[in-house]
Amino acid sequence: MSKSKLPNRADLILDAQYILCRPEQAPLHDHSILIENGKISGILPTTDSQQIRCDSRVNCKEHLLFPGLINTHTHSPMSLLKGVADDLDLETWLNQHIWPLEGALMSEEFIKDGCNLALAEMIRSGTTCFSDMYFFPSIIAACAKQAGMRAVIGLPILEFPSAWAEDASGYIEKGLLLADELNNEALLRTALAPHSTYTVSPETLRKISTLSDELEKRVHIHLQETAAEVKQVVSQYGMRPMEILKESGLVNPHLIAVHMTQFTQEDIDELSKRNANIVHCPESNHKLASGICDVTSLINNGINVALGTDGSASNNDLNMLGEMRSAAFTAKTASLDATALNAQEAFAMATTNAASALDLSKHCGSLTVGMSADIVAMDLDTIEASPVNDPLSHLIYSASRESIRNVWVAGKQLLRDRKLTTLDEDELLERAKHWRKQIQTTQASFR
Repeated sequence: MSKSKLPNRADLILDAQYILCRPEQAPLHDHSILIENGKISGILPTTDSQQIRCDSRVNCKEHLLFPGLINTHTHSPMSLLKGVADDLDLETWLNQHIWPLEGALMSEEFIKDGCNLALAEMIRSGTTCFSDMYFFPSIIAACAKQAGMRAVIGLPILEFPSAWAEDASGYIEKGLLLADELNNEALLRTALAPHSTYTVSPETLRKISTLSDELEKRVHIHLQETAAEVKQVVSQYGMRPMEILKESGLVNPHLIAVHMTQFTQEDIDELSKRNANIVHCPESNHKLASGICDVTSLINNGINVALGTDGSASNNDLNMLGEMRSAAFTAKTASLDATALNAQEAFAMATTNAASALDLSKHCGSLTVGMSADIVAMDLDTIEASPVNDPLSHLIYSASRESIRNVWVAGKQLLRDRKLTTLDEDELLERAKHWRKQIQTTQASFR
């Protein structure tokens, strides 16, 4: 930015030691970010920013600033279920533990408390935007709005009854009503969220495809997560899950397919040709022994791959810093190629790729003029962080979430020196203790 084009003023100026604006760009040293009306109005050397009038200036001179991370797949209320069913395969974990517990515990109170706990953990881990899939999405939306987070609220769709709806038609009807209610919320969007091809019929998926086209909404779905899932769907319908989605008209740029540990070259060709999006959840896949998503092949075939944590019940955290690191290490080990999924590509999966998958590239995912000021400040002045020879390498391979000091979304500070500003930490801890007792009592009743 030339000096002749410098803004006259800013609401907020952040002075930083390093700034990572985009994955493919070299880090800026001793630069400042200017924020006006919740958006980035300038990025310039700190020496030049000193002449700009501002309402507030924050010293981040021992910090790394980077775009808020985007968790492209999670089930936020399941934060209350972390540790309840460890060391099990997906089918056993889901059918014998998670679904029975959810059936017994599901309530608006459970959703609210679990979601707020998740939001706090994500903010303190440098996540500013998340894409959710769970029951009672209206409560999740209200929690996200109260906390000041950006979110894509999944409108859950299943064939069987739950505390939220009775059947697929009921899920869709209630979801569309919520989508209308949230239409004017600046930080909230909605997506159609059929659970999977083994819990949602082909007929319903065709209806979802039509709605997606008409409403221009993303479709967020678990797909080919395990070999057992693929086998089950083939037995039930005579087609693989990808074939069902293709037949339903869902393989297109609106598709956000999660997990994809099982795919063929034909699947890759179809996903690439149709510009679909994949979400990689390496830690959940590892923990449930679901398989490994060959992200290297997907990326080499031009497919947009984003990153998610999945829910806390199968991860067991919502730490996108750890997820980037796991994604890079998994790709290298799986391919026996140390150059596979480098730091730049891992960072892109949690920022620009994720924003593209969620159709949010005009709002977040990078630090550029005109974008929303969704910014994270990481402390570099620690033993663990020293020396910082390469800021991007440090972010992907060395950093821990405990180094996240400050977080802003649309210019509003949600974390100030590790303290949440929009959520009550003491209350969150008390509610977590309450639910620990409820969960333990419920588990005991199953025995």
